[in-house]
Amino acid sequence: MTLLLQLSDPHFGTERAPVTAALRELVAQQQPQVLIVSGDVTQRASAGQFRAARSYIDALQIPAMLAVPGNHDIPLLRPLARWLRPYAAWHRAFGPDLEPVLDLPEVLVLGVNTTRPRRHKDGEVSAAQVQRVAQRLRAAAPRQLRIVVTHQPVHVVRPRDEHNMLRGAAAAARAWVEAGADLVLGGHIHFPSVGLLADRYPDLTRRAWGVQAGTAVSHRTRSEVDNSVNLLRHDAAGGRCTVERWDYRPHNRRFELARSSELELDRGA
Repeated sequence: MTLLLQLSDPHFGTERAPVTAALRELVAQQQPQVLIVSGDVTQRASAGQFRAARSYIDALQIPAMLAVPGNHDIPLLRPLARWLRPYAAWHRAFGPDLEPVLDLPEVLVLGVNTTRPRRHKDGEVSAAQVQRVAQRLRAAAPRQLRIVVTHQPVHVVRPRDEHNMLRGAAAAARAWVEAGADLVLGGHIHFPSVGLLADRYPDLTRRAWGVQAGTAVSHRTRSEVDNSVNLLRHDAAGGRCTVERWDYRPHNRRFELARSSELELDRGA
């Protein structure tokens, strides 16, 4: 069994101290082996916010980690930095690779940089990115849970979030699922959900899911859901993955299990 923690949109610079403490407690209790961070690590891409984010992530002591940038991780209020060195602070905190790969015996995680300095908020995926990810997915081992990580979503469950969809999502979802993707993880909208991708793309030939995480520790929550993270439990032998949504509960200052979705992986094609 492999346990993965997905946290998204922590927006360091707007973090809530009781929530960061509760998340540390959850990690200590659950002991995930893999951390996936699906963007918007900071609020305004400042050096101090990146240092705080990296320090917090390191203190969680999760053995393996993959992070991709979100639109808030590019400077907004410093135009020169945005155009000339948009990822400089990200590189100092998380290294040179904007599209990292985590290849473990039972899990393959592929990061995709969907941010664009010319766009304020919207995300985009190029044909070259789609092809690169699909090629790597086709080389995955049979036992591996195959995960693609973007910031902006390829699937949303609420009509009001449609305008936040990733540009190029349809072509990307079709290519990645055909190549073997099981899950496409995202953030950006601060609303957690698990949705069958075939509900949006009915011509898909395999089962795969879009998994969205809420905002992990920021006060920038949506009215329906407080802070939230996902735990993914992958049973390679049984060919299943369980996605658990854990919500922060202010009354006891803890993360508690709010919902569990058991997904049967498609290994027939």
